[in-house]
Amino acid sequence: MKVVQTNAAPQAIGPYSQGVIVNNMFYSSGQIPLTAEGTLVEGDVQTQTHQVFENLSAVLEAANASFETVVKATVFIKNMEDFAAINEVYGEYFHSHKPARSCVEVARLPKDVLVEIEVIALCK
Repeated sequence: MKVVQTNAAPQAIGPYSQGVIVNNMFYSSGQIPLTAEGTLVEGDVQTQTHQVFENLSAVLEAANASFETVVKATVFIKNMEDFAAINEVYGEYFHSHKPARSCVEVARLPKDVLVEIEVIALCK
């Protein structure tokens, strides 16, 4: 197992890593809309979702993976009413390649954010 760490995404705020690689598969921790410096991105759910994807891009790159090699994404949202808005942003990053996906509404997310996404990807 190899731990993935990059300064281009927010550092873990607990006893976990940004992601791990096992047998050429990358498993990311959930990414929330924090900047790499750890500042919470304010704004609507689309603004927050774009920041989540910036973070995912950084950890995928550090793992020698990319959005094109993602096989599964899990989306956690605070309010299912935001599904269409999140899906619109999601489609900008997964426009031709469409990995498997789950989406669940949760009661609360870390730092009261509106969205959190984790991915599983093949390393190149």
